[in-house]
Amino acid sequence: MALQTHPTVDAHPYLTGNYAPVDREITETDLPVTGRIPDFLDGRYVRIGPNPLGTIDPARYEWFLGDGMTHGLRISGGRALWYRNRWVRSADISRRLGERWPGGTHRAGFDFPANTNVIAHAGRTLAVVEGGATAYELTDDLDTVGSFDFCGTLRGGYTGHPKTDPKTGELHAISYSPLGGPAVRYTVAGVDGRINHVVDIPLPDNTMMHDFALTEHHVIVFDLPVVLNVRALGSSLAHKLAGRALGRLARRHPVPDMISDMLWRGSARMSPDVNWPYRWDQNHEARFGVLPRGGSAADLRWFSIDGCFIYHTLNAYENGNVVVLEAPCFPTSYEGSSLPFDASPTLERWSLDLHTGAVRQERIDDRGQEFPRIDERLLGQPHRFGYTVGFDAAAVGEVERPQMLFKHDLVQQTSQTTGFGPGTQPGEFVFVAGDPEAAEDDGVLMGFVYDGSSNRSDLVILDATTLEAVARIHLPTRVPNGFHGNWIPAEATVER
Repeated sequence: MALQTHPTVDAHPYLTGNYAPVDREITETDLPVTGRIPDFLDGRYVRIGPNPLGTIDPARYEWFLGDGMTHGLRISGGRALWYRNRWVRSADISRRLGERWPGGTHRAGFDFPANTNVIAHAGRTLAVVEGGATAYELTDDLDTVGSFDFCGTLRGGYTGHPKTDPKTGELHAISYSPLGGPAVRYTVAGVDGRINHVVDIPLPDNTMMHDFALTEHHVIVFDLPVVLNVRALGSSLAHKLAGRALGRLARRHPVPDMISDMLWRGSARMSPDVNWPYRWDQNHEARFGVLPRGGSAADLRWFSIDGCFIYHTLNAYENGNVVVLEAPCFPTSYEGSSLPFDASPTLERWSLDLHTGAVRQERIDDRGQEFPRIDERLLGQPHRFGYTVGFDAAAVGEVERPQMLFKHDLVQQTSQTTGFGPGTQPGEFVFVAGDPEAAEDDGVLMGFVYDGSSNRSDLVILDATTLEAVARIHLPTRVPNGFHGNWIPAEATVER
């Protein structure tokens, strides 16, 4: 399906090189493969990211607000059966493509083409995003079913980083919204796809909470210094409808339900004109909150930390009375700019002593890195290995380019590094175990790698132990640098 090509956008770092969007949807079958795809892989690798549709104004573009496009590969029997890329059909995207909107609820938040993560839960494939926007359900072929509200149990938006408990299959999330006032909402969705536990957590400000952490018995809440800033609203939808007074209200109080309902319904009837309204606030105390699973907000215990921002958690776990959190840490984010990343993140570890209240922070690795992943069977439990994408050093005002893959042995305190050749840029790599009972690190890593010489991408499959390539699936197009995805086994979803 050919669509309008994009104008020259050299002025914006997230619209150039492999950050630039692709301009068409593609379906390709029987893809060429170099090497051998392991026989145990039977399912889909899916990933999503910003891919703005149509004409772009580089002076106003913000990466977090690019229209979501999913990319997927179906793998079975040692073959790459198909590759597809599809825009998420929000109401606005459907109109711009000349299609009928698939429909959905208006109570689950702002209508927006989700762009942050693709997950499987309760037999469904879900594209998810944060900031008060709705999730979208997709078919196995990545077509849009419609907006999703967890069977009528979700109101007011979801998150881009829910976490599946590997023991129970429950889906945990912490969600925030610019309309939600100074609070976030912790929810647990059962294996039936319905939310069965809700805790509203009051905060001193309307905080951006991109991720959180989960252990066997606790939830870790990140209250960090990026907060709602009404001056950043600019000509956004909220500014047009209600002015900055609405933003000032939402910073300190939840917007009344009647107004929220009106804004959610309105977002599906017009093209969004939105600025990302969160900025760094050096006066906001940085802290972690530890909430017992099943507890109430009154059970939350706070630990002050040095100012920083965390976009993605590697893992968290318990060591007796100590809760351990590992994550890449940015010294600031959105500080005086609409660019989210102001400096390189380093891999850090925090130890929170529930008995004494002490906090200890130590650096695991001081190289710039992000997009951390582990063997998800060990989420919330002690683990040994972690995998991150390494970045080259960027000048001020420039965007760091993904360059290599790091494998961290957190027990031996060593790391391995692998690259993919000159002019290449890897995305996030996910771990897939060789079989359900395989040991940690016994399996493969897979992720998209862009090759500038051919202007195309491959899905690269690595032996997780050695980091040697076992297969490359050659795509007919490039996959722009984006956000997150997962390996979804064939048995994890049921076509509806």
